[in-house]
Amino acid sequence: MFILLNSLLSQLQPFLIPLCFLCAWGFIILLLWTVMSAIYATVKRSQIMHQVPCPNCQFFTNDYRLKCTVNPLVANTEQAITCQDYCPKI
Repeated sequence: MFILLNSLLSQLQPFLIPLCFLCAWGFIILLLWTVMSAIYATVKRSQIMHQVPCPNCQFFTNDYRLKCTVNPLVANTEQAITCQDYCPKI
């Protein structure tokens, strides 16, 4: 049995080395693609969240129990970007 396996591996060896090389580089490229995609998504999300005007509003309390006295469910979310009750701090 081992003789058969040894002869099979010796015949496949010229094909195994390039195949393993391509698999390794494919894995590295996939890993880099995933990391870059995660970084891109994080940057896009942070750009959207920096448009939220809540910290500069006079109704914002900066308390985790009641963030906003006018719209507590909308405070610090994407919906707050177009808040009709926004009033800048004086």
